[in-house]
Amino acid sequence: MNMDTPHWWQTAVIYQIYPRSFQDSNGDGVGDLRGIIRRLPHLVELGVDALWLSPISPSPMADFGYDVSDYTGVDPLFGDMADFDALVEAAHAANLRVILDFVPNHSSDRHPWFIESRASRDSPRRDWYIWRDPAPDGGPPNNWLSVFGGGAWDFDAATGQYYYHAFLAAQPDLNWRNPRVRAALYEAMRFWLRRGVDGFRIDVIWHLIKDDQFRDNPPNPDFKPGDPPYHALIPLYTADRDEAHEVIAEMRDAIKSFPEALLIGEIYLPVERLVAYYGRDLAGLHLPFNFSLIGAPWRAAALKKMVDDYEAALPKGGWPNWVLGNHDKPRIASRIGRAQARNAAILLLTLRGTPTLYYGEEIGMTQVEIAPEQARDPCARSGSGRDGCRTPMPWDGGPHAGFSDAEPWLPLAPDFKQENVANQRDDATSIYRLYRRLTALRRQSKALSIGAYRPVAATGDVFVFLREFDGERIAVALNLGAEATAVSFRFGGLTGRILVSSMGDRDGEPVDGDIDLRPNEGVVIACAV
Repeated sequence: MNMDTPHWWQTAVIYQIYPRSFQDSNGDGVGDLRGIIRRLPHLVELGVDALWLSPISPSPMADFGYDVSDYTGVDPLFGDMADFDALVEAAHAANLRVILDFVPNHSSDRHPWFIESRASRDSPRRDWYIWRDPAPDGGPPNNWLSVFGGGAWDFDAATGQYYYHAFLAAQPDLNWRNPRVRAALYEAMRFWLRRGVDGFRIDVIWHLIKDDQFRDNPPNPDFKPGDPPYHALIPLYTADRDEAHEVIAEMRDAIKSFPEALLIGEIYLPVERLVAYYGRDLAGLHLPFNFSLIGAPWRAAALKKMVDDYEAALPKGGWPNWVLGNHDKPRIASRIGRAQARNAAILLLTLRGTPTLYYGEEIGMTQVEIAPEQARDPCARSGSGRDGCRTPMPWDGGPHAGFSDAEPWLPLAPDFKQENVANQRDDATSIYRLYRRLTALRRQSKALSIGAYRPVAATGDVFVFLREFDGERIAVALNLGAEATAVSFRFGGLTGRILVSSMGDRDGEPVDGDIDLRPNEGVVIACAV
């Protein structure tokens, strides 16, 4: 990719919004599109470039929108198409791009396509989904498992066959080996692009193609008691099939009349397999989501190895990307602690590649404990509920945290009166102000936005690296430990000044030689030429 004229998404900071929890505008306790419009100034102030919306399509909400019943509509819970058009118009007027979640692997069981498919074995849309005869003993066709627990086959007594669902039974998988299915979903993508959408985050894209021989998945020799039941088998025949890359290339070609449209893919795979999703000659996904930071041990040596391995695995011209959290994983501030959450912010926004923020990370939101009677996520039944990372955004310390005039659909964080956007906006040392300084610095610095990454050897629990572009050099030093440390720069000493410090009290400080870091402290340094 030519860094003289980078694509918009290469220099962008993406911000994920979980619409149910961002801002309620009509007093029903659930966030909506008009609420997002109201909060666009926050995104502008924060300094992000694009907003990604988790699903807003019509849905019975068995999995909160990831069970789509209409690929070209808006669920009334969030508003209507006029509200959506108003959001796109307002976002673009504020120089913000709009990215939609797109869920092509499966639909709702209430989608008209599936209703027609299950009506009869002779239905014209029977082969739009994956149907199989029972095994000789009358049971499921094979041993495939659902990610959400239990078997992945559901029996339809009326037609005497099973249908496959990688997730809930209410989410039957579409048959992506059927060209008519592909054509219908490509047209749905173009529908949204014609309305001004700037790209898609594509849900579970590595699941699209399944084995056409329906072979049993092999047992996982590393499975341990207490692991999620799905991990009992290796999903050899249900995910990450080679044919998926041909489909993704076709998908990319199907939207070629929108050359600036971005395709991001949700893919939970090791890096060496993840990078295949850039496609041959980079004709696949622009950004296969890299979730390495979400599960990484928060130690300097582990992080350095992870970054170096990822950089080495990228195909020539492949553009990296980084994510700290999302709507499925515990929040970063709870995983590594509030003190280190500031270093996580620096790391996310100074590594080479496109960063994605999850709403609330900018104020250090933590995982909220959800009582069983308050749980809403269907995964809560299997002990892996995701409600705790989906709680409403605390805008201020007033009633319902400024999120709604009514009781929110999920409980607020217990510390919302102290930890909220309004309070942190007025505190120069807050994590919110740190995020703002970092996004502003990315805009100003080509070394940070498009420059090369170079690791630097360091001792102790300190992660050091350089970003360089056309004579500009920036050093990043992160103390990931709870003890003070001195950082010796082994590339010949360092002179310059601190541009951003994690605690907000050393910005502008000169540096000459080594630098002392306090516990949990990180700094971004402009190196003298």
